[in-house]
Amino acid sequence: MEEKKQIPLRVSKSLYNAIASWAEDDFRSINGQIEYLLSECVRQRKKDGRYISKDIDKPIDIDIS
Repeated sequence: MEEKKQIPLRVSKSLYNAIASWAEDDFRSINGQIEYLLSECVRQRKKDGRYISKDIDKPIDIDIS
């Protein structure tokens, strides 16, 4: 198995809570969910040569109330 690199990651509280909730739904840890999401984005980009959204670098304001 390939060695994994550690990276610091800062996200807003609302984004963290949304990812945590999603991770729980998918029976993953938060780190596992983030790795899964990043892997899917990279796979998509390799598939068609572009990001899923043109707005991928814009901050997300999530209201999960």
